[in-house]
Amino acid sequence: MAVTATSVSQTSNSTAAPTLDAEHPLSSVKGESKQEHDARMAWWREAKFGMFIHWGVYSVPAGYYHGKPVERAGEWIMNNAKIPVAEYQAFAKEFNPVCFDSAKFVAAAKSAGMKYIVITSKHHDGFAMFDTKASDWSIVRATPYGKDPLKEIAEECRKQGIKLGFYYSQAQDWNNGGSAAHGGHWDKAQDRNMDDYLDKIAIPQIKELLTNYGSGTPAVIWWDTPVEMNPQRSERIQRVVQSLRPGVIQNDRLNDGKEARLSRKGLYPGDTTTPEQFVPPQGFPGRDWETCMTMNGTWGFKKEDANWKSSETLIRNLCDIASKGGNYLLNVGPDSLGNIPEESLKRLSEIGNWMKVNGEAIYGSGPTPFDGLMGSFSPTERDKEGHPKFIPEWKWRATSKPGRIYLMVFDWPKDGAFQIPKTSRKFVSARLLADPTVKLSLLENDDGSGTILKGLPERAPDSSASVIVLEE
Repeated sequence: MAVTATSVSQTSNSTAAPTLDAEHPLSSVKGESKQEHDARMAWWREAKFGMFIHWGVYSVPAGYYHGKPVERAGEWIMNNAKIPVAEYQAFAKEFNPVCFDSAKFVAAAKSAGMKYIVITSKHHDGFAMFDTKASDWSIVRATPYGKDPLKEIAEECRKQGIKLGFYYSQAQDWNNGGSAAHGGHWDKAQDRNMDDYLDKIAIPQIKELLTNYGSGTPAVIWWDTPVEMNPQRSERIQRVVQSLRPGVIQNDRLNDGKEARLSRKGLYPGDTTTPEQFVPPQGFPGRDWETCMTMNGTWGFKKEDANWKSSETLIRNLCDIASKGGNYLLNVGPDSLGNIPEESLKRLSEIGNWMKVNGEAIYGSGPTPFDGLMGSFSPTERDKEGHPKFIPEWKWRATSKPGRIYLMVFDWPKDGAFQIPKTSRKFVSARLLADPTVKLSLLENDDGSGTILKGLPERAPDSSASVIVLEE
């Protein structure tokens, strides 16, 4: 992943689901019609919630180099500590994930209510977590483990009904001679022509990932940090993708055009926009988007990172993102033995318990029908891009479906009444997802300012988020 500041979710309103015409640029398939695009994106829009897995040889040093902690993200340790190639590659001799169990990985995602998984096939250190003929720098050839975990995960995902996607760092590669960011190359062994790297490493590996893992896999390609990926280089990759997996969903990080990506225009915009470690105040109206976020402070395993978000925060982030029409891709970072950290598993279980009761408000939902920001922009504080910082208000969020609105309430009213803002939609009944036997009533305000919902129990059904369904 790119190095960005960690932030807690922000919120607001969004417009209806994206619509595309025949020549609309916001698609990875040129000339695709709106109907074709909608059909291709249907499962992803329904899913709403997925697991990101950052796993690789960087889990061996686990944030330490020569006995000293290295700051920032665990998967960036080679770059952050400027570790020479030969020294970093020696970590592979200690990478033996004998505890890895693909069934447990996939079951952890499924029990949390996640519908898809995206796993790092190759991160910026160039280490292939799969069987590749393009390089010996892989889990199959360079480690005692000697097996392809992606093949096992792919088979298990098919068994358990989960979609599988592959993250692939197409440009930045500190071992195989790709481009570099944040300090450039620091070892002569990294020097290589960028086009030579694409011809001999990236494109052959992309072909392997698109053809070796069974029908329908990958369902997603998640590109990252496209340093030096000009339109010509991107086109070479895109020709391969469209010839081998034309229906695959792609994100917006293939081409190195920051301006184009931010404006969501230009060449290779991908199918999805990918805010990282934050939720945009108003989502991305008219655009499919997905917030990716860590549970603690790092993507890859870092043994002393105990900066865990609470399950309450993660659940509310999910509600917040869904209320703006987005997806939530929540990360786990397994250790070098192949274990997902217990703190991650605990949170996944708690989210899953909430989803078993309240998932109806998330899956296949559209954004909130209510107007107005649920928060405010600070008059003094600025975000990292210099814009006024958005301060979210954590009281409630809403999602919508035909004939229904779901109120996800965080701040439970003490007087048993909830003020529903004014909307053109008319409600005939209301119920609690957690307890449909509770009798609720709806009363229109005399001044036309909205509807009052009455009869709520004294205590919230769920301390993280309680869901009220309004029926039309």
